[in-house]
Order: sequence, then structure tokens, then C-alpha cells
Amino acid sequence: MDIRLTPLHLRRYKDIILLFIKYGRSDLVKSAGLEEALRHETAITEVVPRAEELASDLERMGPTFIKLGQILSTRADILPVEYIRALARLQDKIEPFPYDQVDAIVASELGIRIPLAFDHFDKTPIAAASLGQVHKACLKDGRTVAVKVQRPGIRAQIVEDLEILMQIAEFLDRTPLSERFEFHKMVEEFRRTLMRELDYRQEARNMKLLAGNLAGFSLVVVPLPIDEYSSSRMLTMEYISGRKITELTPLARTEIDGTALAEELFRAYLSQIIVDGFFHADPHPGNLFLTNDHRIALLDVGMVGQISPELQDRLLHLIRAIGEGRHEDVAALAIKIGERRPKFDQDGFRNHIAVMITDLNMQHLDIGTAIMEFVRFSGDSGLRLPPELTLLGKTLLNLDIVARTLDPNFDPNTSIRSNLARIIRSKILKSASPSTIFGNILEMKEFFTRLPTVLGTSLEKLAKNELEMKIDAIDEKYLMNGLQKIANRITLGLILAALIVGAAMLFNVQTEFRILGYPGIAMLFFLAAAGGGIALMLDILFYDEKPSKK
Repeated sequence: MDIRLTPLHLRRYKDIILLFIKYGRSDLVKSAGLEEALRHETAITEVVPRAEELASDLERMGPTFIKLGQILSTRADILPVEYIRALARLQDKIEPFPYDQVDAIVASELGIRIPLAFDHFDKTPIAAASLGQVHKACLKDGRTVAVKVQRPGIRAQIVEDLEILMQIAEFLDRTPLSERFEFHKMVEEFRRTLMRELDYRQEARNMKLLAGNLAGFSLVVVPLPIDEYSSSRMLTMEYISGRKITELTPLARTEIDGTALAEELFRAYLSQIIVDGFFHADPHPGNLFLTNDHRIALLDVGMVGQISPELQDRLLHLIRAIGEGRHEDVAALAIKIGERRPKFDQDGFRNHIAVMITDLNMQHLDIGTAIMEFVRFSGDSGLRLPPELTLLGKTLLNLDIVARTLDPNFDPNTSIRSNLARIIRSKILKSASPSTIFGNILEMKEFFTRLPTVLGTSLEKLAKNELEMKIDAIDEKYLMNGLQKIANRITLGLILAALIVGAAMLFNVQTEFRILGYPGIAMLFFLAAAGGGIALMLDILFYDEKPSKK
């Protein structure tokens, strides 16, 4: 892709390059040969910028870069923890757009004007962000709702900015740092995330799924969408009365059970991540409300994360290992779930993990900060961990802020350790659900369906002396005895299986000959199979040679 030289593109190129210079990535500018052209701008690097300045700079650059900052807050392998904290609190409050544009968008989406669709519609928005703004309204049936309307022209602006970012990413991928950061892949992931967030129908689906998953948490609520009043550019949902948790005064905190709310919130997020594999990925304080009935409402679920079942299990083990200071298990799990770079030193990584985990425990850091430091260190060592792990760390960082607002004495580490046992039980119960059991039965059915073919093919090759085995040189006598034992046990196993299947079928045949109230022939088959199985088990336990004797 060629670099375009339109005024808009040139201004964006300059803004982004200045960000690299200001926040420590001037090496990219130097490798591209652009430092001479921007020499007069580099005076800003004489003073080390604070992390909060990055959030402010991104806000000034517009909606796309605000969202980019929120995505960067999930990349602890790129930014230090203090920058992650600053970007995690990034909120995109900007001036609202006029009501006549709101009316035009609603009319184009619903096919009718606002006065005909709603009984009442507040002209002044209750919230305005980079992608859209929210108005309070009342439907014709009397229900109070919140209507989110997408900002006019925002799609075209974001597409233009994404094109610029992609051009810069392809340019930076020619530098030595491309091996670690993979800029093109980062921008492509950002594009997919942002395009999904621009489709309000996807957010409506997220709300329904999240509300269903959290139905068992009485102190957590998710507003549901009103489908007939929603589209890709307009989202109508249940209105929840309340206020931001961070706006609570000390006097207001005395009216609520902050400890119970904080515990419930932490447990709900652990359940989303470890049990459901689908979680609200943007829980900054502005998206969490304390309702009038003293519950916590999760708002703005356009940004969500998804975790595969295998990664859920490994994340669970990793959280426990970090919390308990088991550095060997932490290193082993990281290597399993991470993507190794060519320069990755496994032995050095294990040694450094041991030191890092020890230091983290001595400093008494919360587990969210520990995960962020762990991800960043892994990236520096040549091991890129899944972005879901950084999302987990970012989530715990945000929740720590909210929980300490609800209860100043709240300890997130203690809460996580105490709730893990309950989360594990929930995960086990979910794995034992009818749908999961049915899936396992289907897999077993497929296995037993293919088993006769596989055994037939193997026995046929064995009969024709065509069965080949690759074995290290061992004593021929032991080999032949072992093969004979295997063949005998396979044959006995098939006979026992046939007896069990025959017994199951004969249980449906009613006869006068009965044993213990069951059809007699079926019971004889079943007892014969049971006796044969016990005999085979005893033979394995008491007559097989132990490896030490060999």
C-alpha cells in the first residue's frame, strides 16, 4: 500500500510520528529516516511525559485514536503498567451533535420520525461519546428507555483513519521491531474490533448473552435491548436509573453494602472469564452504575472478549499459580499458551520468572498488576502471550478501582482466592450440563462406529503379516510375549463388550426365567461380562511384570 500525501493523511502521519517520539518509540522514527524532518518538534522529548498525557493526546486526535488507546490498554507487552492504567480509564466524552441530526438518523433507521415512534424523547443527551450519544425516552407503551444514536459521519471518518493506520503499520513492519510487534496484525485486529463496535446490532446480541450468563448474580444487572427499536446505527435499551460508582460520596457509601457489592462484582467477572468464556471487556468506572435499588449495572457492552474452553482452563491455573507464587508452574503454563519468538531463551525465561514472581509477592501487588507485569516481561523475553490474558489483567485493574470505591478495605487478591473454588465448581457443573454430555455421547458414538473398521484393518494386516511397528531394539522374547498378551486382551475385551451389548439388548426380552427380577439370560450375559472384567483387572494388577523386574 502506497503512502498517500493528502493534507489529512500528512497531518495524521505527523501526529502519529510525534506520539512515537514523545512516548519512547523514537527509534522507529530514526529507522525510517524521518527524524531530520521533525527535528524542530523533538523538544517535547526533553521532559519525560506522564502516562496521563498519552490519554489526553489520544483524546485530542479524535474517536479512532480514543478507541485505539482503549485497545492499547490491553497490550501489556507494549506499554508499561502505568500507561495501561491511564488508558484503561480513558473515556471519550465530547460535545454532543444537534438534535435535528438525531431526528434524521432515527427516521432513517425506523422509517418514522421521533414524535411518532416515542411518546417522549429528551432532546438533551444524558451522555455523549466519540461513537454516539444516549438520550432518555419513553415508548408508546409507557416503558422508559435509553436510546443510543450513532454519530453522523463517524463510519467514514473511522474508515479513513484506519486506512492511515494500516499504511503506517505496513511501513513500520519493514523495521527491525516488526518481528516483535507485528504492526499490521495489530491494526487488523483493531479494525475488526472497531467495526463490530460500530454495529449496534452486535451490541444488542452481546447484551442478551451477557444478561443470560449473569442471571444468577442478584446484585448485577445488564439492560436488555428493545429489538423493534434498534438497528445498526441505533440501539434502544432498558433505562436504568442510577449514578456512576466513582461519583459516590462517603455519605452515600454508608447506605449500601459495599463489601457485598464488590465481592459480587469480582465473582461475576471471574465467572464471565473462566466459566462462560464471554466477558464485558471494558469495565472502566464510567461503564459501571450503582442503580437506585443498590445493584451494579454493566453498561456499554460493545467491546467484549471471548476465550476458548482450553484457554479458560489454563488461565484459571495461571491465576492460581501467580497468586500462590508457584513460579515453576507460572513459567510452564506461559510457555504452553504463548507464542515463542526465534530469540526466546526458555531457561533464561524460567529463571527470570522465578525472580519476578518472588518480587511481586514481596511487594504485595494486586493480581491485576501482577498479570500486566507478567505479560510485559514475557513480551520482552520473546514470548507473546494471548491478548486475552492482558484483557484479564486490565479487567482486574479496573475492578480494583471500582471495588475500592465501594469498599475502601476491599482486598482483590483475597477475593479472587476465596472465589476461585466457587468458580471451579460452577465450571464443573457447566461441563456436566445436558448439552455437554450429549456432545460427549456423540463423540463416543463416532468412536465406537469407527472402532470395528480400525480393528478390522489392523487384524487384517496382522493376518497378512503386513503390520509394521517401529520399535527400538529390545529383547525379542519380551516383545513376542507382550504382543501375545496384547492380542489376548484385545480379544477378551471384544468378547466382554459383545456380552455387555447382548445383555443390554436382551433386557428388553421378557421371559419367565428371571434372576433378581431381571430377564435371566440377560443377567447371565451381564454377570459373565462382569466376571471376565474382574478377572482381567486382577490379571493386570497381580501378574503383569513390573518395569523394575524387566
